[in-house]
Amino acid sequence: MASNSKRKKDSPEEEENLVSSFPDEVLERVLVFVKSHKDRSSVSLVCKDWYSAERWSRTHVFIGNCYSVSPEILVRRFPNIRSVTIKGKPRFSDFSLVPPDWGANIHSWLVVFASAYPSLEELRLKRMTVTDESLEFLAQSFPHFKALSLLSCDGFSTDGLAAIATHCKNLTELDIQENGIDDIEGSWLSCFPENFTSLEVLNFASLQSEVHFDALEGLVARCKSLRVLKVNKNITLEQLQRLLIRAPRLMELGTGSFLQELTPRQYAELETAFGNCKNLSTLSGLWEVSSLHLPALYPACTNLTFLNLSHTYVQSTELSKLLPNCPNLRRLWVLDSVEDKGLEVVGSSCPLLEELRVFPVDPFEMDPIGVTEAGFIAVSRGCPNLHYVLFFCRQMTNAAVATVVQNCPGFTHFRLCIMNPRQPEYLTGEPMDEAFGSVVKTCTKLQRLSISGLLTDLTFEYIGKYAKNLETLSVAFAGSSDWGMQCVLEGCPKLRKLEIRDCPFGNAALLSGLEKYESMRSLWMSACEVTMNGCRKLAREMPRLNVEPERVLLMKLNV
Repeated sequence: MASNSKRKKDSPEEEENLVSSFPDEVLERVLVFVKSHKDRSSVSLVCKDWYSAERWSRTHVFIGNCYSVSPEILVRRFPNIRSVTIKGKPRFSDFSLVPPDWGANIHSWLVVFASAYPSLEELRLKRMTVTDESLEFLAQSFPHFKALSLLSCDGFSTDGLAAIATHCKNLTELDIQENGIDDIEGSWLSCFPENFTSLEVLNFASLQSEVHFDALEGLVARCKSLRVLKVNKNITLEQLQRLLIRAPRLMELGTGSFLQELTPRQYAELETAFGNCKNLSTLSGLWEVSSLHLPALYPACTNLTFLNLSHTYVQSTELSKLLPNCPNLRRLWVLDSVEDKGLEVVGSSCPLLEELRVFPVDPFEMDPIGVTEAGFIAVSRGCPNLHYVLFFCRQMTNAAVATVVQNCPGFTHFRLCIMNPRQPEYLTGEPMDEAFGSVVKTCTKLQRLSISGLLTDLTFEYIGKYAKNLETLSVAFAGSSDWGMQCVLEGCPKLRKLEIRDCPFGNAALLSGLEKYESMRSLWMSACEVTMNGCRKLAREMPRLNVEPERVLLMKLNV
């Protein structure tokens, strides 16, 4: 036993031979259970044999930046892909800060996939340009196609959706969210064949046109495995009740408008229909909901883990009656119409809450009504498991943020948006440096950070010194000099995405990251002090990067 424990350590060559001799069939079967794209990438780096096994066994690929690799390179690297996820334009495109002709068109990818991946089953796109021509090509080129998810995409119309409905005979998922779509009419739902029964996910909540309800009801009735249904605001309460009768096994529901007068009989039928949805875990939509109709939802709230009220003008009174019916809530999205009293209700009613997003009713309205640091603190006291927050407000203090992170030190995502640019702490007039210093010092697992308010280079020094697990940083109207950006680039080893707008960072800051950019997914700089000469120098120094100086000196780096 002693000799075995003290045996001579294998040489690197012997260790590689031992790894390489692992049977390929066994390795490929093991890799089937490795789902994370990061873990699979790590596997491919072990040795040549593992690289080959991972290459042939991978069926799903995630592309975080559509310009980081060409479709031709992708198909050479992975010959057996069945599912593809691609992200395109940067997040600032959501705020019309990206030129309309920026790119990120999916069509060239589809042309390559048609010959290389004829068995493609899933396509998930975010912020990509998708035309009707592309959707028709997709529908007719992949006979086994099953799932299409379009999030914040643009360029297509309901005609494209009609092509998908007509030709994709095995479709299980059609998820259309927050897209810039030319919403011609709702008759596309009639294009699903009468014998079509495979749909499991249907989400058209963001579409505006009237819906062909008879076609929708028939589709829901035929698809017995439907578990996700999110309709648009044109669906009435009476129609919703009929749909719920057809699909009582739903796990996720997005309702239509609640702006409808109901007779006592109709109200009772609606309440019964909600009560029969025993498996419901996600509830959204709820457009124009009123305190009169809100109680009809209560029977369906017991098992909810996600409640999305971001389209619903709910005040604290309604929230105080709704949330006690949701004892298992993990995720909550609300408008700032709930005010601090509503957030106090969240703190007292949702002890298991892990994610909170508070959106502004109107980001340009200067009315002081909204949420403040008092509500933020109340949530943190009652929700110790909180690890994701997106919080829009008009005032905040350093002490309040320090209290929040002390109460919830497990934050992985902390996105605080003080809506007035360069807003100092309203009590003292001091910068908000110590607030974000508290965040990065206390929250050691922090992966995503969005900062706002009056911030000097000290904030960036704190980030560079303490945020060692940070992957994404979003900055606007912050910093004092190039030194701030340099601190982040030099101090955050895991940084993948850096989004900057309206900051005093120039060529020196840009060029300080030459060694960092190879490992990053993207850098976006808008309305900063970078010049064309700085862009040219970066392009010369880093020829493998895609450098794009735009009309307003937008910078995008892709690796």
